[in-house]
Amino acid sequence: MTAILSINGLDAGYGPSEVLQKVSLEINEGEIVCLLGSNAAGKSTTLRAILGMVRVRAGTISLRGEEIQHLSTQQIVSKGVTMVPENRRLFAKMTVRENLEIGANMRRDKDGIIVDIDKVFTLFPRLKERIAQKAGSMSGGEQQMLAIGRALMAKPSVLLMDEPSMGLAPILVQQVFETIQQINADGVTVLVVEQNANVALAIADRGYVIQTGRIVMSDTAKAMLANPKLRDAYLGELEG
Repeated sequence: MTAILSINGLDAGYGPSEVLQKVSLEINEGEIVCLLGSNAAGKSTTLRAILGMVRVRAGTISLRGEEIQHLSTQQIVSKGVTMVPENRRLFAKMTVRENLEIGANMRRDKDGIIVDIDKVFTLFPRLKERIAQKAGSMSGGEQQMLAIGRALMAKPSVLLMDEPSMGLAPILVQQVFETIQQINADGVTVLVVEQNANVALAIADRGYVIQTGRIVMSDTAKAMLANPKLRDAYLGELEG
């Protein structure tokens, strides 16, 4: 398989604080890969580094073989990488349609944008019903649908997802992860950061575990789910 996204020896952090240390991981085209770890392990910082939102001090991030760690977030998004952020971060006073249109703000193909809004509504019929509703007045599950839809409007080839299950009821978590599988089946490579190890590994091809800014384990998702030593050592605190 061909790597679409590669991270090699990455050191990154905020100000004087170094969060990531020699992080290396690889995502092949068409995969779902999950990055697991506890709070403050470095999961979200990894995603933010990929998107150019955190200063990279050493190492490389490559998209289809091209180094991107020196590019701006806008440039990286234009190359096909986008993110569904933690806590969704919607524009609360804007409508569903306006939030979706903002997701497409770097595109110039007006006809294509209309087609893709319809695709989002096919994926999430509830959003079509609420097209004129302000995002801030929607339920948590609906807001997560909108956050995913907004990210898809950028037409990503690589979708980063930061804690998509956060704050959702179990039945909604299941629906969100089924949606991730559907998005992946439509040709989008997915890197999902998640504390809920069971649900993430259930849909992933492979997984990595990060602890205190370092990758401590990688394997197929199936092997990670089946490995009791792994679960006890790294994932015990993530169950539930």
